[in-house]
Amino acid sequence: MSGPAISPDSQEISSPGSSISHAWRALRHRNFKLFFFGQSISVIGNWMTRLATTWLVYHLTHSALLLGIVSFAGQIVSFALGPFAGVWVERLHRRNLLVGTQAAAAIQSLAMAALTLAHVITLWEIIALTALQGVINAFDMPARQSFLVQMVDDRNDLSNAIAINSSMANGARLIGPAIAGLVVAAFGEGGCFLIDGLSYFAVIASLLLMRIKPQGIQRSKANMFEQIREGWDYVSGFRPIRTILLLFSLISLMGYSWSVLLPIFAAQVLHGGVTTLGWLMGAAGIGALVSAISLAFRKSVVGLTRMLQVASGMLGVALILFGLSHTLWLSIVLMVFVGFGMLQAASASNTIIQSLVPEDKRARAMSYYTMAFFGSAPFGSLFAGALADRIGASHTVMVTGTFCIAGSLWFTFELPKVNAVIRPIYRKMGLLPARDIDGMPDVQEPAL
Repeated sequence: MSGPAISPDSQEISSPGSSISHAWRALRHRNFKLFFFGQSISVIGNWMTRLATTWLVYHLTHSALLLGIVSFAGQIVSFALGPFAGVWVERLHRRNLLVGTQAAAAIQSLAMAALTLAHVITLWEIIALTALQGVINAFDMPARQSFLVQMVDDRNDLSNAIAINSSMANGARLIGPAIAGLVVAAFGEGGCFLIDGLSYFAVIASLLLMRIKPQGIQRSKANMFEQIREGWDYVSGFRPIRTILLLFSLISLMGYSWSVLLPIFAAQVLHGGVTTLGWLMGAAGIGALVSAISLAFRKSVVGLTRMLQVASGMLGVALILFGLSHTLWLSIVLMVFVGFGMLQAASASNTIIQSLVPEDKRARAMSYYTMAFFGSAPFGSLFAGALADRIGASHTVMVTGTFCIAGSLWFTFELPKVNAVIRPIYRKMGLLPARDIDGMPDVQEPAL
Protein backbone atom coordinates (compact mmCIF):
# COMPACT_ATOMS: atom_id res chain seq x y z
CA MET A 1 0.00 0.00 0.00
CA SER A 2 1.49 3.31 -0.98
CA GLY A 3 0.40 6.89 -0.98
CA PRO A 4 1.93 10.32 -1.39
CA ALA A 5 4.72 11.09 1.03
CA ILE A 6 3.94 13.91 3.39
CA SER A 7 6.41 15.88 5.42
CA PRO A 8 7.27 14.29 8.78
CA ASP A 9 5.62 15.75 11.80
CA SER A 10 8.95 16.01 13.47
CA GLN A 11 10.25 18.60 11.00
CA GLU A 12 11.58 21.62 12.82
CA ILE A 13 10.16 25.05 12.10
CA SER A 14 12.67 27.59 13.24
CA SER A 15 10.57 30.74 13.63
CA PRO A 16 7.03 32.10 13.55
CA GLY A 17 7.73 33.54 10.09
CA SER A 18 8.87 30.21 8.73
CA SER A 19 5.85 28.57 10.37
CA ILE A 20 3.52 30.89 8.45
CA SER A 21 5.45 30.20 5.26
CA HIS A 22 5.16 26.48 5.95
CA ALA A 23 1.39 26.85 6.38
CA TRP A 24 0.99 28.25 2.86
CA ARG A 25 3.74 26.26 1.14
CA ALA A 26 1.44 24.69 -1.50
CA LEU A 27 0.94 28.16 -3.04
CA ARG A 28 4.51 28.08 -4.34
CA HIS A 29 3.23 25.74 -7.07
CA ARG A 30 2.09 27.83 -10.06
CA ASN A 31 -0.83 25.61 -11.04
CA PHE A 32 -2.23 25.43 -7.53
CA LYS A 33 -1.84 29.19 -7.11
CA LEU A 34 -3.89 29.76 -10.27
CA PHE A 35 -6.55 27.35 -9.05
CA PHE A 36 -6.62 28.96 -5.60
CA PHE A 37 -7.36 32.46 -6.90
CA GLY A 38 -9.81 31.36 -9.60
CA GLN A 39 -11.69 29.04 -7.26
CA SER A 40 -11.77 31.66 -4.49
CA ILE A 41 -13.89 33.93 -6.69
CA SER A 42 -16.17 31.11 -7.79
CA VAL A 43 -16.80 29.65 -4.33
CA ILE A 44 -17.96 33.03 -3.03
CA GLY A 45 -20.57 32.90 -5.78
CA ASN A 46 -21.47 29.31 -4.82
CA TRP A 47 -22.20 30.32 -1.22
CA MET A 48 -24.25 33.27 -2.39
CA THR A 49 -26.35 30.85 -4.44
CA ARG A 50 -26.77 28.45 -1.50
CA LEU A 51 -28.17 31.16 0.75
CA ALA A 52 -30.31 32.64 -2.04
CA THR A 53 -31.74 29.23 -2.96
CA THR A 54 -32.76 28.33 0.59
CA TRP A 55 -34.29 31.76 1.14
CA LEU A 56 -36.10 31.65 -2.23
CA VAL A 57 -37.61 28.23 -1.45
CA TYR A 58 -38.64 29.36 2.01
CA HIS A 59 -40.09 32.58 0.59
CA LEU A 60 -42.13 30.59 -1.97
CA THR A 61 -43.29 27.76 0.30
CA HIS A 62 -42.69 28.51 4.03
CA SER A 63 -42.20 24.73 4.39
CA ALA A 64 -39.36 22.93 6.18
CA LEU A 65 -40.26 19.74 4.28
CA LEU A 66 -39.90 21.42 0.87
CA LEU A 67 -36.56 22.91 1.93
CA GLY A 68 -35.45 19.33 2.58
CA ILE A 69 -36.87 18.09 -0.74
CA VAL A 70 -35.00 20.71 -2.77
CA SER A 71 -31.71 19.79 -1.07
CA PHE A 72 -32.50 16.08 -1.54
CA ALA A 73 -33.12 16.56 -5.28
CA GLY A 74 -29.64 17.90 -5.94
CA GLN A 75 -27.67 15.57 -3.72
CA ILE A 76 -29.36 12.25 -4.46
CA VAL A 77 -28.35 12.56 -8.12
CA SER A 78 -24.70 12.94 -7.13
CA PHE A 79 -25.01 9.87 -4.92
CA ALA A 80 -26.54 7.72 -7.68
CA LEU A 81 -23.90 8.72 -10.23
CA GLY A 82 -20.94 8.53 -7.81
CA PRO A 83 -19.47 5.09 -8.71
CA PHE A 84 -19.79 5.73 -12.47
CA ALA A 85 -18.36 9.24 -12.15
CA GLY A 86 -15.28 7.92 -10.33
CA VAL A 87 -14.48 5.51 -13.17
CA TRP A 88 -15.04 8.16 -15.84
CA VAL A 89 -12.81 10.65 -14.03
CA GLU A 90 -9.95 8.12 -14.14
CA ARG A 91 -10.50 7.62 -17.88
CA LEU A 92 -10.67 11.31 -18.87
CA HIS A 93 -8.27 14.24 -18.90
CA ARG A 94 -9.14 15.84 -15.55
CA ARG A 95 -8.45 19.46 -16.49
CA ASN A 96 -10.67 19.21 -19.58
CA LEU A 97 -13.37 17.53 -17.52
CA LEU A 98 -13.22 20.34 -14.94
CA VAL A 99 -13.49 23.00 -17.65
CA GLY A 100 -16.62 21.22 -18.85
CA THR A 101 -18.20 20.93 -15.41
CA GLN A 102 -17.49 24.58 -14.61
CA ALA A 103 -19.03 25.70 -17.92
CA ALA A 104 -22.12 23.57 -17.24
CA ALA A 105 -22.41 24.99 -13.71
CA ALA A 106 -22.23 28.53 -15.13
CA ILE A 107 -25.12 27.77 -17.50
CA GLN A 108 -27.16 26.31 -14.62
CA SER A 109 -26.66 29.39 -12.42
CA LEU A 110 -27.39 31.81 -15.25
CA ALA A 111 -30.63 29.92 -16.01
CA MET A 112 -31.61 30.28 -12.33
CA ALA A 113 -30.80 33.99 -12.55
CA ALA A 114 -32.86 34.54 -15.71
CA LEU A 115 -35.96 32.77 -14.33
CA THR A 116 -35.72 34.48 -10.94
CA LEU A 117 -35.09 37.99 -12.25
CA ALA A 118 -38.04 37.55 -14.63
CA HIS A 119 -40.19 36.56 -11.62
CA VAL A 120 -41.41 33.39 -13.33
CA ILE A 121 -39.48 30.74 -11.41
CA THR A 122 -41.47 27.96 -9.74
CA LEU A 123 -40.59 25.34 -7.14
CA TRP A 124 -40.42 22.61 -9.80
CA GLU A 125 -37.94 24.62 -11.86
CA ILE A 126 -35.79 25.10 -8.75
CA ILE A 127 -35.88 21.33 -8.11
CA ALA A 128 -35.01 20.53 -11.74
CA LEU A 129 -32.09 22.97 -11.86
CA THR A 130 -30.86 21.79 -8.47
CA ALA A 131 -30.91 18.21 -9.77
CA LEU A 132 -28.88 19.34 -12.80
CA GLN A 133 -26.31 20.81 -10.43
CA GLY A 134 -26.22 17.42 -8.72
CA VAL A 135 -25.27 15.76 -12.01
CA ILE A 136 -22.47 18.29 -12.47
CA ASN A 137 -21.22 17.84 -8.90
CA ALA A 138 -21.06 14.04 -9.30
CA PHE A 139 -18.25 14.49 -11.83
CA ASP A 140 -16.78 17.76 -10.59
CA MET A 141 -15.99 16.79 -6.98
CA PRO A 142 -13.94 13.59 -7.57
CA ALA A 143 -12.25 15.27 -10.55
CA ARG A 144 -11.31 18.31 -8.47
CA GLN A 145 -10.15 16.29 -5.45
CA SER A 146 -7.97 13.94 -7.52
CA PHE A 147 -6.70 16.80 -9.72
CA LEU A 148 -5.02 18.36 -6.66
CA VAL A 149 -2.23 15.83 -7.09
CA GLN A 150 -1.48 17.16 -10.59
CA MET A 151 -1.52 20.79 -9.44
CA VAL A 152 1.06 20.20 -6.69
CA ASP A 153 4.43 19.02 -8.05
CA ASP A 154 5.82 18.04 -4.64
CA ARG A 155 3.73 15.31 -3.00
CA ASN A 156 4.99 16.51 0.39
CA ASP A 157 2.73 19.54 -0.09
CA LEU A 158 -0.45 17.59 -0.92
CA SER A 159 -1.93 17.65 2.60
CA ASN A 160 -1.19 21.38 2.79
CA ALA A 161 -2.94 21.93 -0.56
CA ILE A 162 -6.02 20.14 0.79
CA ALA A 163 -5.98 22.34 3.90
CA ILE A 164 -5.52 25.54 1.88
CA ASN A 165 -8.32 24.46 -0.45
CA SER A 166 -10.55 24.07 2.63
CA SER A 167 -9.40 27.46 3.94
CA MET A 168 -10.34 29.07 0.65
CA ALA A 169 -13.73 27.37 0.51
CA ASN A 170 -14.56 28.39 4.05
CA GLY A 171 -13.27 31.92 3.71
CA ALA A 172 -15.80 32.14 0.88
CA ARG A 173 -18.36 30.53 3.19
CA LEU A 174 -17.87 33.51 5.48
CA ILE A 175 -17.87 36.19 2.77
CA GLY A 176 -20.50 34.73 0.42
CA PRO A 177 -23.54 34.68 2.76
CA ALA A 178 -22.73 38.16 4.05
CA ILE A 179 -22.68 39.52 0.48
CA ALA A 180 -25.73 37.45 -0.42
CA GLY A 181 -27.78 38.99 2.39
CA LEU A 182 -27.06 42.47 1.00
CA VAL A 183 -27.69 41.44 -2.62
CA VAL A 184 -30.98 39.69 -1.81
CA ALA A 185 -32.16 42.74 0.13
CA ALA A 186 -31.24 45.08 -2.74
CA PHE A 187 -31.90 43.05 -5.93
CA GLY A 188 -33.56 39.80 -4.90
CA GLU A 189 -32.29 36.23 -5.12
CA GLY A 190 -31.70 36.49 -8.87
CA GLY A 191 -28.80 38.88 -8.30
CA CYS A 192 -26.95 36.18 -6.36
CA PHE A 193 -27.53 33.59 -9.09
CA LEU A 194 -26.23 36.03 -11.73
CA ILE A 195 -23.03 36.78 -9.78
CA ASP A 196 -22.49 33.03 -9.23
CA GLY A 197 -22.92 32.26 -12.93
CA LEU A 198 -20.34 34.87 -13.91
CA SER A 199 -17.88 33.75 -11.21
CA TYR A 200 -17.35 30.35 -12.87
CA PHE A 201 -15.42 32.03 -15.68
CA ALA A 202 -12.61 32.81 -13.19
CA VAL A 203 -12.15 29.07 -12.55
CA ILE A 204 -12.27 28.25 -16.26
CA ALA A 205 -9.59 30.88 -16.95
CA SER A 206 -7.35 29.53 -14.17
CA LEU A 207 -7.66 25.96 -15.50
CA LEU A 208 -6.80 27.01 -19.07
CA LEU A 209 -3.70 28.91 -17.88
CA MET A 210 -2.23 25.86 -16.07
CA ARG A 211 0.75 23.93 -17.39
CA ILE A 212 -0.03 20.30 -16.53
CA LYS A 213 2.46 17.48 -16.94
CA PRO A 214 0.97 14.34 -18.50
CA GLN A 215 0.45 11.55 -15.96
CA GLY A 216 2.11 8.17 -16.40
CA ILE A 217 -0.69 6.11 -14.82
CA GLN A 218 -1.49 2.92 -16.71
CA ARG A 219 -5.17 2.95 -17.56
CA SER A 220 -7.10 -0.19 -16.73
CA LYS A 221 -8.39 -2.32 -19.60
CA ALA A 222 -11.27 -3.57 -17.44
CA ASN A 223 -14.78 -2.46 -18.31
CA MET A 224 -16.65 0.10 -16.22
CA PHE A 225 -18.49 -2.38 -14.01
CA GLU A 226 -15.27 -4.29 -13.26
CA GLN A 227 -13.59 -1.03 -12.25
CA ILE A 228 -16.55 -0.07 -10.07
CA ARG A 229 -16.32 -3.46 -8.36
CA GLU A 230 -12.56 -3.08 -7.92
CA GLY A 231 -13.02 0.36 -6.35
CA TRP A 232 -15.75 -0.94 -4.03
CA ASP A 233 -13.66 -3.93 -2.96
CA TYR A 234 -10.79 -1.57 -2.13
CA VAL A 235 -12.72 0.96 -0.01
CA SER A 236 -14.84 -1.71 1.72
CA GLY A 237 -11.93 -4.05 2.39
CA PHE A 238 -9.37 -1.52 3.66
CA ARG A 239 -10.32 -0.85 7.30
CA PRO A 240 -9.06 2.75 7.68
CA ILE A 241 -10.88 4.06 4.61
CA ARG A 242 -13.99 1.97 5.32
CA THR A 243 -14.22 3.20 8.92
CA ILE A 244 -13.57 6.84 8.04
CA LEU A 245 -16.14 6.77 5.23
CA LEU A 246 -18.74 5.22 7.54
CA LEU A 247 -18.21 7.94 10.15
CA PHE A 248 -18.20 10.67 7.50
CA SER A 249 -21.43 9.24 6.05
CA LEU A 250 -23.09 9.50 9.47
CA ILE A 251 -21.80 13.05 9.95
CA SER A 252 -23.13 13.97 6.48
CA LEU A 253 -26.47 12.30 7.22
CA MET A 254 -27.04 13.96 10.57
CA GLY A 255 -24.45 16.69 11.07
CA TYR A 256 -25.03 18.63 7.82
CA SER A 257 -28.84 18.77 7.85
CA TRP A 258 -28.86 21.85 10.13
CA SER A 259 -28.12 24.07 7.10
CA VAL A 260 -31.45 23.13 5.50
CA LEU A 261 -33.29 24.31 8.62
CA LEU A 262 -31.43 27.62 9.09
CA PRO A 263 -34.17 29.70 7.39
CA ILE A 264 -36.61 28.27 9.98
CA PHE A 265 -34.27 29.22 12.83
CA ALA A 266 -33.71 32.70 11.36
CA ALA A 267 -37.41 33.45 10.85
CA GLN A 268 -39.29 31.48 13.51
CA VAL A 269 -36.87 30.73 16.37
CA LEU A 270 -34.80 33.93 16.32
CA HIS A 271 -37.53 36.14 14.75
CA GLY A 272 -35.27 37.65 12.10
CA GLY A 273 -34.99 37.66 8.31
CA VAL A 274 -32.44 37.09 5.56
CA THR A 275 -29.85 39.20 7.44
CA THR A 276 -30.15 36.88 10.45
CA LEU A 277 -29.74 33.90 8.12
CA GLY A 278 -26.59 35.51 6.73
CA TRP A 279 -25.20 36.02 10.26
CA LEU A 280 -25.79 32.36 11.14
CA MET A 281 -24.21 31.06 7.94
CA GLY A 282 -21.35 33.52 8.30
CA ALA A 283 -20.70 32.35 11.87
CA ALA A 284 -20.50 28.74 10.67
CA GLY A 285 -18.11 30.00 8.02
CA ILE A 286 -15.85 31.58 10.65
CA GLY A 287 -15.64 28.29 12.53
CA ALA A 288 -14.93 26.40 9.33
CA LEU A 289 -12.26 28.91 8.31
CA VAL A 290 -10.52 28.62 11.70
CA SER A 291 -10.62 24.84 11.29
CA ALA A 292 -9.13 25.01 7.80
CA ILE A 293 -6.33 27.35 8.89
CA SER A 294 -5.49 25.05 11.81
CA LEU A 295 -5.16 22.19 9.32
CA ALA A 296 -2.91 24.31 7.09
CA PHE A 297 -0.47 24.78 9.99
CA ARG A 298 -0.21 21.01 10.55
CA LYS A 299 3.11 19.57 9.43
CA SER A 300 1.69 16.17 8.44
CA VAL A 301 -1.35 13.94 8.41
CA VAL A 302 -0.25 12.25 11.66
CA GLY A 303 -2.78 12.90 14.44
CA LEU A 304 -5.78 13.51 12.18
CA THR A 305 -7.64 10.32 13.15
CA ARG A 306 -7.80 11.58 16.73
CA MET A 307 -8.91 14.99 15.49
CA LEU A 308 -11.67 13.34 13.46
CA GLN A 309 -12.95 11.71 16.64
CA VAL A 310 -12.92 15.00 18.58
CA ALA A 311 -14.49 17.04 15.76
CA SER A 312 -17.44 14.65 15.42
CA GLY A 313 -18.21 14.91 19.13
CA MET A 314 -17.81 18.70 19.09
CA LEU A 315 -20.25 18.99 16.19
CA GLY A 316 -22.83 16.91 18.05
CA VAL A 317 -22.60 18.89 21.29
CA ALA A 318 -22.77 22.24 19.44
CA LEU A 319 -25.89 21.15 17.52
CA ILE A 320 -27.68 20.10 20.71
CA LEU A 321 -26.90 23.44 22.38
CA PHE A 322 -27.91 25.32 19.20
CA GLY A 323 -31.29 23.57 19.33
CA LEU A 324 -31.73 24.77 22.92
CA SER A 325 -30.79 28.38 22.16
CA HIS A 326 -33.36 31.11 21.47
CA THR A 327 -30.88 34.00 21.73
CA LEU A 328 -29.25 35.38 18.57
CA TRP A 329 -25.76 36.03 20.00
CA LEU A 330 -25.57 32.57 21.59
CA SER A 331 -26.81 30.89 18.42
CA ILE A 332 -24.12 32.72 16.43
CA VAL A 333 -21.41 31.57 18.86
CA LEU A 334 -22.64 27.97 18.67
CA MET A 335 -22.67 28.14 14.86
CA VAL A 336 -18.93 28.87 15.03
CA PHE A 337 -18.40 25.55 16.82
CA VAL A 338 -20.75 23.77 14.39
CA GLY A 339 -18.75 25.11 11.44
CA PHE A 340 -15.44 24.14 13.05
CA GLY A 341 -16.53 20.58 13.83
CA MET A 342 -18.14 20.04 10.44
CA LEU A 343 -15.16 21.25 8.41
CA GLN A 344 -12.61 19.51 10.64
CA ALA A 345 -14.40 16.18 10.17
CA ALA A 346 -14.73 16.60 6.40
CA SER A 347 -11.17 17.83 5.78
CA ALA A 348 -9.56 15.31 8.14
CA SER A 349 -11.41 12.50 6.36
CA ASN A 350 -10.35 13.84 2.97
CA THR A 351 -6.70 14.26 3.96
CA ILE A 352 -6.35 10.81 5.55
CA ILE A 353 -7.94 9.07 2.56
CA GLN A 354 -5.79 11.02 0.07
CA SER A 355 -2.66 10.11 2.03
CA LEU A 356 -3.45 6.38 2.04
CA VAL A 357 -4.99 5.66 -1.37
CA PRO A 358 -2.78 4.48 -4.29
CA GLU A 359 -2.75 6.69 -7.37
CA ASP A 360 -4.53 4.23 -9.66
CA LYS A 361 -7.55 4.18 -7.32
CA ARG A 362 -7.56 7.82 -6.25
CA ALA A 363 -10.50 9.08 -8.33
CA ARG A 364 -12.63 6.06 -7.44
CA ALA A 365 -11.82 6.39 -3.74
CA MET A 366 -12.67 10.10 -3.85
CA SER A 367 -15.92 9.31 -5.67
CA TYR A 368 -16.93 7.26 -2.61
CA TYR A 369 -15.95 10.20 -0.42
CA THR A 370 -18.24 12.31 -2.64
CA MET A 371 -20.96 9.66 -2.25
CA ALA A 372 -20.52 9.68 1.52
CA PHE A 373 -21.42 13.36 1.46
CA PHE A 374 -23.90 13.57 -1.42
CA GLY A 375 -25.42 10.18 -0.61
CA SER A 376 -25.99 10.75 3.07
CA ALA A 377 -26.71 14.48 3.07
CA PRO A 378 -29.87 14.34 0.88
CA PHE A 379 -31.47 11.71 3.10
CA GLY A 380 -30.43 13.79 6.10
CA SER A 381 -32.02 16.89 4.54
CA LEU A 382 -35.22 14.99 3.81
CA PHE A 383 -35.23 13.48 7.32
CA ALA A 384 -34.59 16.84 8.95
CA GLY A 385 -37.26 18.59 6.91
CA ALA A 386 -39.89 15.93 7.65
CA LEU A 387 -38.96 15.70 11.35
CA ALA A 388 -38.96 19.50 11.74
CA ASP A 389 -42.52 19.60 10.37
CA ARG A 390 -43.55 17.27 13.22
CA ILE A 391 -41.41 18.22 16.23
CA GLY A 392 -39.92 21.59 15.20
CA ALA A 393 -36.50 22.67 13.97
CA SER A 394 -35.00 23.03 17.46
CA HIS A 395 -35.75 19.48 18.54
CA THR A 396 -34.64 18.15 15.14
CA VAL A 397 -31.10 19.51 15.39
CA MET A 398 -30.88 18.14 18.93
CA VAL A 399 -31.72 14.67 17.57
CA THR A 400 -29.14 14.96 14.79
CA GLY A 401 -26.51 16.20 17.25
CA THR A 402 -27.09 13.13 19.43
CA PHE A 403 -26.37 10.89 16.44
CA CYS A 404 -23.08 12.75 15.80
CA ILE A 405 -21.99 12.12 19.39
CA ALA A 406 -22.90 8.44 19.00
CA GLY A 407 -20.77 8.28 15.84
CA SER A 408 -17.82 9.81 17.68
CA LEU A 409 -18.14 7.20 20.44
CA TRP A 410 -18.28 4.36 17.89
CA PHE A 411 -15.18 5.73 16.15
CA THR A 412 -13.40 5.83 19.51
CA PHE A 413 -13.77 2.06 19.84
CA GLU A 414 -12.67 1.53 16.21
CA LEU A 415 -9.66 3.84 16.45
CA PRO A 416 -7.12 1.32 17.85
CA LYS A 417 -7.86 -1.09 14.98
CA VAL A 418 -7.65 1.70 12.40
CA ASN A 419 -4.35 3.00 13.77
CA ALA A 420 -2.88 -0.51 13.83
CA VAL A 421 -3.30 -0.62 10.04
CA ILE A 422 -2.24 2.98 9.38
CA ARG A 423 0.88 2.97 11.56
CA PRO A 424 3.09 0.72 9.36
CA ILE A 425 1.98 2.67 6.27
CA TYR A 426 2.95 5.99 7.83
CA ARG A 427 6.21 4.43 8.97
CA LYS A 428 6.97 3.33 5.42
CA MET A 429 6.16 6.84 4.20
CA GLY A 430 8.62 8.32 6.71
CA LEU A 431 5.96 9.98 8.86
CA LEU A 432 6.78 7.82 11.90
CA PRO A 433 10.17 6.64 13.18
CA ALA A 434 11.39 3.22 12.03
CA ARG A 435 11.35 0.34 14.50
CA ASP A 436 14.61 -0.96 15.91
CA ILE A 437 15.71 -4.61 15.95
CA ASP A 438 13.47 -5.34 18.97
CA GLY A 439 10.43 -4.29 16.98
CA MET A 440 9.86 -1.15 19.08
CA PRO A 441 10.16 2.44 17.87
CA ASP A 442 13.53 3.98 18.63
CA VAL A 443 11.81 7.23 19.74
CA GLN A 444 8.36 8.05 21.08
CA GLU A 445 5.83 7.91 18.26
CA PRO A 446 3.20 10.69 18.01
CA ALA A 447 -0.45 9.75 18.46
CA LEU A 448 -2.29 8.97 15.27
